[in-house]
Amino acid sequence: MSVFRRLARFRLAVPMLVILLGLAMPAQAERLRDLATFAGVRDNALVGFGLVVGLDGTGDQTMQAPFTGQSLTNMLSQLGITVPSGTNMQLRNVAAVMVTADLPPFSQPGQRLDVVVSSVGNARSLRGGTLLMTPLKGADGDIYAIAQGNLLVGGAGAEAGGSSVQINQQAGGRISGGAMVEREVPLDLGVNGGVLDLQLKEADFGTARRVVSAINNEFGWSVASAQDARTIRLQGPDNDNDRVNFMARVENLDVTPMEATPKVVINSRTGSVVLNSAVTLHRAAVAHGNLSIVVDTQFQVSQPAPFGEGETVVVPDSDISVQHEEGSLQIVEGRADLVEVVNALNALGATPADLMSILEALKAAGSLRADLEII
Repeated sequence: MSVFRRLARFRLAVPMLVILLGLAMPAQAERLRDLATFAGVRDNALVGFGLVVGLDGTGDQTMQAPFTGQSLTNMLSQLGITVPSGTNMQLRNVAAVMVTADLPPFSQPGQRLDVVVSSVGNARSLRGGTLLMTPLKGADGDIYAIAQGNLLVGGAGAEAGGSSVQINQQAGGRISGGAMVEREVPLDLGVNGGVLDLQLKEADFGTARRVVSAINNEFGWSVASAQDARTIRLQGPDNDNDRVNFMARVENLDVTPMEATPKVVINSRTGSVVLNSAVTLHRAAVAHGNLSIVVDTQFQVSQPAPFGEGETVVVPDSDISVQHEEGSLQIVEGRADLVEVVNALNALGATPADLMSILEALKAAGSLRADLEII
């Protein structure tokens, strides 16, 4: 019986257990650009506070979200419109939003960025709204882009007569190309005599050694040297054009990484379990059984005889039962192949929730040779 047919037997009230199988194949060569990145070549987060207008009565209620009215008053004053002090603007077509975007490396002024717009007030929907000019700032507080445009909201909803229906989320949307870059992020690569740092995405001493060997063999001399398990220092050319060609050659080298660290990831919220191909299982004995206690209470009315002096009272009648599922001691043989590991765990006949506990116990006993991560 296949693994997925075995899992189909565990359809209970608990979340379905999902086991993703990675074939136990030897590591294959990958391009170095998939394993590492040059230091400094990264995205930068941008954020801004703005207003969305043009909503069809689904905006913020200014009484509960006063910052929306304050922001609108400030914006109108910048446009030369004075709102009398103390005016309570009962607006329902304006919403305060946070705007976020990622600024890619080497971005130049005039380039377009996609932005995400999310409501921060009590607006019911941003559908049909237009984002007004919103400065986007970086971590240093400087403005790097300006966002503005019409929102695309994927959700939909309707309400009438006290009933409502909604599909997906309506308090957030996107604007494709909604921000324009106003300034670039300073990025100096190799300014210190052509020195570049290559950083592995997964720190590993063995992989770092293989990367150093591949780079030095490609260029014929000691261009690279490992600083630690993640950082590899390169001596690149001083000329900008030569340095770009040098970095392109480095990124396209084929390197075989070390085998991944054995890991089991358990998601307690969804009931999913993920094992990578390096997981092994040593011989162990497992006993498993469930204990359930059921308390059933029924309320009965005790009423006195006619013309009696007693009082009518409600008397609870409780029935308590204990059910214990017998669990026999079963031997789990040592397995080195991922498919065999999964078959051995399924042979225990446990439910998905119980299997998580069994994995934790096997890890504590030293039988499960893998890092256990619970998210």
